[in-house]
Amino acid sequence: MKRTDGYLYEGVENHPYATKGGYVLQHRLVMERKLGRYLLPSETVHHKNGIRDDNDEDNLELKVGAHGQGITVKDAKTWAREILERYKDYE
Repeated sequence: MKRTDGYLYEGVENHPYATKGGYVLQHRLVMERKLGRYLLPSETVHHKNGIRDDNDEDNLELKVGAHGQGITVKDAKTWAREILERYKDYE
């Protein structure tokens, strides 16, 4: 099912974040299948090419935090490593 804003929904039984009608945004489902788990409420999925119904796994990017202001998981991991290294001697 396609929404008026261009996003695709997929019918899913027993999904914790499904709508009352039993639908979940398809790009979130694709990312969940890739990760092998449900997405956390703080995680969003970004369409790299900006096309909302292009849910090819290679076009999707996992972000942490608010969608518009979130950072990619790759960047978050790099930042975390830098912080850990910077403060490794600090207690």
